[in-house]
Amino acid sequence: MSPGIQKVEASDEGHFVCVEWEDGSESSYPCVWLRDNCQCLLCFLPSAGARRLLFEDLDVNIVVKQVALTDRKKICITWPDEHTSVYEAEWLKKRCFSEEARAVMREDLFLPERQYWGSDLQLPKIPFEEVMYNDESAYKWLCTLKKVGIVLLTGAATRQGELIRLGHRIGFLRLTFYGPTWQVQDKADANNVAYTTGRLCFHTDYPVLQHPPGVQFLHCIKQTAAGGESEVVDGFHVSNKLKKQNPEAYQILSSTAVDYTDVGVDYCDFAVHCKQRIIDMDSRGQAIRINYNNATRDTVFDIPAEKVRPFYAALKEFNDLLNSAEHKFTYKLKPGDIVTFDNWRVLHGRQSYPSCSEVTRHLEGAYADWDVVMSRLRLLRKRVLKRD
Repeated sequence: MSPGIQKVEASDEGHFVCVEWEDGSESSYPCVWLRDNCQCLLCFLPSAGARRLLFEDLDVNIVVKQVALTDRKKICITWPDEHTSVYEAEWLKKRCFSEEARAVMREDLFLPERQYWGSDLQLPKIPFEEVMYNDESAYKWLCTLKKVGIVLLTGAATRQGELIRLGHRIGFLRLTFYGPTWQVQDKADANNVAYTTGRLCFHTDYPVLQHPPGVQFLHCIKQTAAGGESEVVDGFHVSNKLKKQNPEAYQILSSTAVDYTDVGVDYCDFAVHCKQRIIDMDSRGQAIRINYNNATRDTVFDIPAEKVRPFYAALKEFNDLLNSAEHKFTYKLKPGDIVTFDNWRVLHGRQSYPSCSEVTRHLEGAYADWDVVMSRLRLLRKRVLKRD
């Protein structure tokens, strides 16, 4: 049932509108915010869900002239210039400024819950074709990807192009200098260490970009008989461990700008340079992105010489935690498997495998941005849960 309003009145000399709900709770709305978000056709374009009101036309010190309650489901405000705004009770309740209401909205919009893991990971698995054609399965896939950080899709065809289909399922893939998709296999004169048979240490992809890809897909088309096992580690879980174990090391890695470089030719020629902190944090000090790729870490290091060794010591401790047996999970992709994972959170690596004159191991890779993935997740949730 939609919420009902018991009483509405202006307060603080007209700068706030206070709503008393039928359940006994109260909400207080700043008048400048109410005027800014007037839903009338002059101020708002419903077909675009966008504000028409120009900010230069907004009086930040505006006060309400008159406020009235309409059938307990709407409030009507008259402003000093006689403009009238009407707000639905349900719309207002959802946008309440209380900490509890804001927490609910954050949860609803961004699904911030995380399930941390180590070597005990129970790798979530969902059939690929179910994700492609069943909305419930696709919704489960993306929710799990957001919460756990990794999901294995099984049973895809063992040919190139399946990731293009998966990209269309969520919206579209991220184009990079390596193309819309890219082939991970042993190549002569490799322009990337992934295109060799050697071991790949734990890394996130593309920290050399200002905005690294949020999600990575790797589709196993052919798998070598010996070696080639995949390894993953929960970077957020390990970051939390480092923060408790050595706060100073955590501070160094979350504040030092590290230079990355990638120069070569693939989809087109490129010369990319960027500065990233190994651990990106939000305003609360929570890790929100890991930017660590030892292969593309530049020889240039733009910090004072006396800070270099402490940085290396901090990174060494972080790297040791990543590689500890209690944190890393090892598995081997089978032809038809597509591993999907959070490239901002999950670091991945690969064990070496024997070199051969013919291609014995072939993965196709692709990226997507979290904006695209979260957009599809919200649309699927609305469809599956039949939510407005």
